[in-house]
Amino acid sequence: MCPVDVILRNNVSVTGRADAPPMVFAHGFGCDKGMWRYVAPAFEDTHRVVLFDHVGAGASDLSAYDPARYGRLQGYAQDLVEIVEALDLPPVVFVGHSVSAMIGVLAAADRPDLFERLVLVGPSPRYIDDEGYRGGFGQDEIDELLETMDGNYLGWSQHIAPVIMGVQDRPELGEELSGSFCRTDPTIARRFARTTFLSDNRADLARVTTPSLVVQCRDDVIAPVEVGQYVQAHLPDSELVMLDVTGHCPNLSAPDQLTAAMTAYLAA
Repeated sequence: MCPVDVILRNNVSVTGRADAPPMVFAHGFGCDKGMWRYVAPAFEDTHRVVLFDHVGAGASDLSAYDPARYGRLQGYAQDLVEIVEALDLPPVVFVGHSVSAMIGVLAAADRPDLFERLVLVGPSPRYIDDEGYRGGFGQDEIDELLETMDGNYLGWSQHIAPVIMGVQDRPELGEELSGSFCRTDPTIARRFARTTFLSDNRADLARVTTPSLVVQCRDDVIAPVEVGQYVQAHLPDSELVMLDVTGHCPNLSAPDQLTAAMTAYLAA
C-alpha cells in the first residue's frame, strides 16, 4: 500500500522532535488517538511521537474497513507494521493500551526488527477464564456482553463506560469514554468487540523478543492483576509495574503515574 494511503487510512499524526527516537501510541477499544492527549505530549521533547486511529475509530478511513482483515487482531497488527514502514521509522517504542497492547505483541512477534521496546498498558491475552488461568470473565459473561452490544449498543456504552473507567468520583471521565464509544460506528464496534473479547493470544507471548514493560492497575475490572502477572511471566525480557490506580484507563485517570512509569523504564 502507498505510504500516503496508510497515513490517511489510519489518520496518522506526527509531533515532537523529528531527529529523536520514535514512539508510537495505539488506543484501546472504542477510543481514538485523543485518549493519549495527557500522556503523549510529555514525550515530545525526547521522542518523535506518532499517534493514529485504528480503522473504524476516530477519523480513520471507514471505507478501508474489511471485516475479513479485521476479524482477527492480526489485521490491526499488520496496520501497525504498515504505519511504521510508511513513516520509514527506525525501531520504535510502542505504547499500546488494552487490546492494542496485544496488537503490539503480535506485530513485534512477527517483525521484531521494527520494535525497540514495548509498553503494554492493561494487556490481556485472553479475557475468558480457562483452566489454570484467570482472564476476568466467564464464557457466559462474555456471551452476555456481546449479546447486549448487539441488541442495544448505545445503552451498553452508557452503562459499561463508567465501570471500565473505574473512578466513580470523576464521572466526567466515564462520560467521555461513553461518548467515545457512541461516536464509533456500532457495526464496526460490535465486530471489534468480538475480535477483542474472543481472542486468545497467550501462545504469542513467548514469540516476542522485544524488551517490554507491562503496566498493571491495582484494581482493573477488564484486566485483573492476575492477567498482568501472567503476561509478565510469559513475556520474555519483560518487567511489571503496578500503578496505584483503579480502572482500566490510566492514560485518562492517572496520566502522571503512567508517564512516570514509562519515563523510568525508558531511562533504565
